[in-house]
Amino acid sequence: MTDHDTLTIAGRVFHSRLLVGTGKYRDMAETGEAIRASGAEIVTVAIRRTNIGQNADEENLLDVIPPSEFTILPNTAGCYTADDAVRVCRLARELLDGHNLVKLEVLGDPKTLYPDVPATLEAAEKLVADDFDVMVYTSDDPIAAKRLEEMGCVAVMPLASPIGSGLGIQNRYNLMTIIENADVPIIVDAGVGTASDAAVAMELGCDGVLMNTAIAAAKNPVLMASAMRKGIEAGREAFLAGRMPMRRFASASSPLEGTFWQGGA
Repeated sequence: MTDHDTLTIAGRVFHSRLLVGTGKYRDMAETGEAIRASGAEIVTVAIRRTNIGQNADEENLLDVIPPSEFTILPNTAGCYTADDAVRVCRLARELLDGHNLVKLEVLGDPKTLYPDVPATLEAAEKLVADDFDVMVYTSDDPIAAKRLEEMGCVAVMPLASPIGSGLGIQNRYNLMTIIENADVPIIVDAGVGTASDAAVAMELGCDGVLMNTAIAAAKNPVLMASAMRKGIEAGREAFLAGRMPMRRFASASSPLEGTFWQGGA
């Protein structure tokens, strides 16, 4: 990728298309090391589970990923109602001195962590009206994705498979439909397990990928973070290059037409 191939979200320009989370690491040191190895500029933080200043006697994550170096993306992980999600976003804005870029997720099922789309739509409407820039986790339903965009969300983040499953891209045709109809960035959120999954998402035309468990739960998180960075970059370059057409039968790499040997004795 070149310096000119940038990702713009709510007027903010980023060079990395990999967004990462901060949960499930062994300790703060590993968190910081893996995030830096990923090359990510946007780091999402679960406000209900992570201390970013609300608990003065605990380790502060912002000491490891300072806002001077990273764009902090507060998220509403663990919220199961629209009102709860809105409340968490407002708390994050207080803690981060008026920061209004948030990741909205309203869950509907504790087993699959599948989104409650009606509650998500309700929360998104309230947050947009309250001047938040909303990046929104949702299902892979193209109708819901478009409705969230039309409502004013600055990025739509459909799942590729369930959160933390590592199953990879299981819904490429739905994702392609969402991408083709979108006028805001489409960022795959949930389901990536390894670097090839990230590359596939980017080859489909996604604008970025958000991941946490795929890196944090790897045997070597720092090395996996580096692999994910390269997978994102390779997939994006392949998308921009345009793949060859698929064919059912062989096509010679070096055709004989017009050569000396064509029709030889």
